[in-house]
Amino acid sequence: MKNELVLLAGTRETCKELTEQLKGILGQYIRIKSFASEEYLPPLIEDALIVYSSYLIHDEVKHVIAPSCEVITAHRTVNYQYIDYLFEIPNDTNVLFVNDFPQSTIDSIETLDRLGIRHLRYIPYSPGREVPDSIEVAVTPGEMELIPSSIPTKLNLGVRLIDIHTIMAIIDYFELPEALRINITDKYTGKIIELSKKLSSLKQEADKLNQYLKRVVDGVNDGILAFDSSGSISVFNKELERMIGISPEYALKKKIGQVFRNNELLDFLLNDEAGDQEAFTVRQTNLLVHRFPMKNDNTIVATFKNMDETLEMERRVKLELQKKGFVSKYTFQSILGESQTLQETIRIAKKLSLSDLPILIQGESGTGKELFTGAIHSESSRKNAPFLGINCNALPEELLESELFGYEDGAFTGARKGGKKGLFEQADQGTLFLDEIGDISMKLQARLLRVLEEWEIRRIGGNKIIPINVRIIAATNRNLKHMIEEGRFREDLYHRLKVLSLSIPSLRQRRTDIPILIKSFIRQSQKPAADITEDTLELLSQMEWKGNIRELKNVVQYMLAVSDDNVLKVSDLPADLAPARVQLTPKTLTNLKAEHKILLTFIAELNEKGIPASRKKLSALTQNTNFPLTEQQARLRLKELEQLGFVIIRQGRSGTNVTEKGLEFALSNN
Repeated sequence: MKNELVLLAGTRETCKELTEQLKGILGQYIRIKSFASEEYLPPLIEDALIVYSSYLIHDEVKHVIAPSCEVITAHRTVNYQYIDYLFEIPNDTNVLFVNDFPQSTIDSIETLDRLGIRHLRYIPYSPGREVPDSIEVAVTPGEMELIPSSIPTKLNLGVRLIDIHTIMAIIDYFELPEALRINITDKYTGKIIELSKKLSSLKQEADKLNQYLKRVVDGVNDGILAFDSSGSISVFNKELERMIGISPEYALKKKIGQVFRNNELLDFLLNDEAGDQEAFTVRQTNLLVHRFPMKNDNTIVATFKNMDETLEMERRVKLELQKKGFVSKYTFQSILGESQTLQETIRIAKKLSLSDLPILIQGESGTGKELFTGAIHSESSRKNAPFLGINCNALPEELLESELFGYEDGAFTGARKGGKKGLFEQADQGTLFLDEIGDISMKLQARLLRVLEEWEIRRIGGNKIIPINVRIIAATNRNLKHMIEEGRFREDLYHRLKVLSLSIPSLRQRRTDIPILIKSFIRQSQKPAADITEDTLELLSQMEWKGNIRELKNVVQYMLAVSDDNVLKVSDLPADLAPARVQLTPKTLTNLKAEHKILLTFIAELNEKGIPASRKKLSALTQNTNFPLTEQQARLRLKELEQLGFVIIRQGRSGTNVTEKGLEFALSNN
């Protein structure tokens, strides 16, 4: 299977820029390698498509290219991102054009000439030549260090990029999907609109490119409109005609006010103070219009989306994924809790969701690893793509392997006729969640490692290599480092999975969230109006919960099932959790003393300042300590302190006052 491209360039800078360009466009479809002849060339390159950055390097590199390779010499073009610099230079200015070799300098100038950028007098310069007198401006395609120091104005046009024709030739060679052509040309569309006035006199090559891109603009699902500062329309595509019933032939070159009669829409399009997007009804069609100015070109571009069609399309896609069970049920709003520990974990998880790198999520059983995984997918750029998960501990090794990798027809006894796609294929472009990854066999670890290295799979019983684009999120409650030391988990796989990592806190680390979770479980139950007594809530908040949220939810569901009324009490607890059996651990007793001392210290400080020591104030003060308390928990602690004679609780503005006995306890080492 043809799937490797090798870029050969002369300089390191050119190699770096062109490699980034190719990987940005084709990296998810083929393997891309690159070498700069000034640094290093491999002994021999075989069975690959060779792309020369320029015909000038042929003699330097031909000795490392095997006969089994095919060679394409790249055509290079101006980097449109920086071309505005040239238009800012006055007409007929003498400009020193700097490049590394004489011929590459001539080639660059000829490219500008073919594009019609002829308003300047380009003087070729490469190292070793004399600098003409009276030159004030120098430009270069990425070779800034070669510009003579005597030139006061130095402009970097960026390394010349591989043009669209060469990209299309590469796509043809690898027989890549037609959709990729459209994606690539979409990226050029904005540049063509932005530079349409400045580059209107391009020669035949640019005219062909414009025609190609015009077909793309007409083929996209959004209506596209562009007009200049005088209101004259320069772009009006076929999709916009379908939406509002006005043809491009009628609209082009007319003033925008002659074409659109909706005053609110005109105000939005023409007003620089308007927002980025608004909804309008035009000719009984509901449209979402997005407006953005191209200030350098004095052009406004607007895109039009049919809101009804967009909503229907999203609904159908989501429904189809839901039918297959390929959607995440969770978002970050699904994660309940206000503790600082949890909020910090959510903050980190949101940042990780922006990347496509593998994540290893670690945490005790029942802490919500699957919930975090679903939320990360829902926040990622893959949110509209499939989301699939599998518990690696729930299936025997052979069945787990066939579920992950799929199989061909007749691969084994009982195999489905026609074969079956595995989860890696089904999750292509989306996210695959591998739960309990620490339980897979060494054989499957080796296969998974290969997937993470090559991003390709082979079905069981098959010989076809299938490229995939999947984000892997793995989770475990095991200590993988200990398993590595014991030889039960591959260290290389561990590092492949743990490119990014997330640690989920246990319920013991976020006790202040327990009341929030309990009340949420009640609302989701068959008794949504049920309540819970304060002493029961306090008792549940002090338990260890080694099964974490899952265990807590089970207990609440049990209490709801056995309670006689709509109030959950201590007597409704399961027998193994009855108060007689629930003993506060030494750690819990230590924490309780610490909470008492912290409260007493804060009360004493407030008393000294003459500030009422209210529950709300005390709760706020504890948030930055190791024992943050809710107002409810603060009230219970104050009652305990009052019973111990450490405080006096008064009604009204005077609030709570610490006693001498309380001060002694707060200052003691007990």
